[in-house]
Amino acid sequence: MSEWYYADARRERHGPVDADLIRSKFRQGELDLATLVWREGMPQWQPLSSVSDELQLVTEASPGIDLRADYNAIENGTAPLPGTGAGTAAGDGEGYSPYTAPTANTSGGNAPVQGGEIVYAGFWKRVAAYCIDSVIVGIVGGMVAMVVGMVLGIGMLGVGNETAAGMGMIFVQLLTNLLSIAISAAYYAGFHASTGMATLGKMAVGIKVVRPNGDRMTLARAIGRYFATLLSGLILGIGYVMAAFTERKQGLHDMICDTLVVDKWAFTDHPEWQQRGLGTVTIVILSIFGLILLVGVVAIVALIGIAAANYN
Repeated sequence: MSEWYYADARRERHGPVDADLIRSKFRQGELDLATLVWREGMPQWQPLSSVSDELQLVTEASPGIDLRADYNAIENGTAPLPGTGAGTAAGDGEGYSPYTAPTANTSGGNAPVQGGEIVYAGFWKRVAAYCIDSVIVGIVGGMVAMVVGMVLGIGMLGVGNETAAGMGMIFVQLLTNLLSIAISAAYYAGFHASTGMATLGKMAVGIKVVRPNGDRMTLARAIGRYFATLLSGLILGIGYVMAAFTERKQGLHDMICDTLVVDKWAFTDHPEWQQRGLGTVTIVILSIFGLILLVGVVAIVALIGIAAANYN
């Protein structure tokens, strides 16, 4: 199925969209015969009238009006349209023309595609992603904290004054905690603001974090979102649990930062590839961490029982 691009009345380019959407917009009067369109294989943008047969548009020509000369002027580049010209491309600044034929997107693209179905990431997918991310951040943060703590701790041992040594150890503990927060912020913000728009955990379960229009977050917003997640946790985790009940599956931190967590194929050329169910990876991760949690609870209960028996 061919993917089409079209330019609206403000000369802004839209697409890719399918032929059905072009026909629908034409019937609703949002597009007319003079609207410029393009698809892969066409050498340049053409008026909708020139491809009406291909798109199966049912139209009736207005009597006494011949627009063929205007269409030819648009096609050969002689029409007086501001900003047009051969060789312009997106990103060229003031010389950019929306009528320049776009390059076919063969990489899957990071530019959001509008109009498709959006599958929001459910609560349990987000839990599974967090389990993976917490292990990664915990290992890296623990190693860094251990090295820093050992280096500074050894230095504190040489301090003869017990009060100074005690203050030094408090400083070491505070520094390692700050380093842990910094590492977590760098991990979550860096990955969320990247082209993948997802941490390693989110990539594993097939979800990503985006703005409501499908754009990726800026680094500043991603950093803000990380600290907003701390707020979600501080209120007894209620901010996280909200993702299970809100309409668009948003946690408190998503609402604060105006973000959505969606399937990795949302806002792409293939929204039909989105997965509504949990998926194999999510089920496996939840099962593993659920088993670990169960074993931990049993071990704690057993230790309490042993301690109570010895006390008696």
